[in-house]
Amino acid sequence: MKKIDTIIFDLGGVLVDWNPEYVYKNVFNTEKEMKWFLTNVCSPEWNIEQDGGRTIAEAESLLITQFPEYKKEIKLFYADWEFMFSGPIRENVKLFHQLKATKKYNFYALTNWSFEKWDKALELFPFFKNFDGVVVSGQEKCRKPFSKIYNLIIDRYNITPENALFIDDNFENIEGAKKIGFNGIHISKGEKLSEKLNLFNIKID
Repeated sequence: MKKIDTIIFDLGGVLVDWNPEYVYKNVFNTEKEMKWFLTNVCSPEWNIEQDGGRTIAEAESLLITQFPEYKKEIKLFYADWEFMFSGPIRENVKLFHQLKATKKYNFYALTNWSFEKWDKALELFPFFKNFDGVVVSGQEKCRKPFSKIYNLIIDRYNITPENALFIDDNFENIEGAKKIGFNGIHISKGEKLSEKLNLFNIKID
């Protein structure tokens, strides 16, 4: 294994906790209704197209045409988007700051995020500005797990994939990164990131 000199973080699910259920649990009478809506109407497949550059207005129009009876609930997705965050994942954010303080690594973020919500994200989480660089999928109109966005961050910041470690909570995104040559850590909710970093000999002195 080559020496790691660059660490690339996903944001949602790794450094901040985001879940539409935090909003919609107060909208629907039952969990079953909420789950159905978030699976079939404002679904992950629908949401990720905004991460790829589709506008919110276009996305809302598309769904309201299909599900006019849910117009109010559809509009709520982005109107109340900021309330879908419970906050930073404190243990991981602390680890990020500790590792950055060692000055041993370059730090970047590679995130699937709507370009229309990125400025608000920086307001909510100012530490997003502490990276050496950030690639936001919606701004680039390409997203993980497709190779174009991994090659984009490589070229923009002169990264050698074999010397870089990519951290994401989405397994498909990790697989996409590995195909380009990155080392990868898939982190699930409740897992300790520090333990997974130890496997790459990345530790706080």
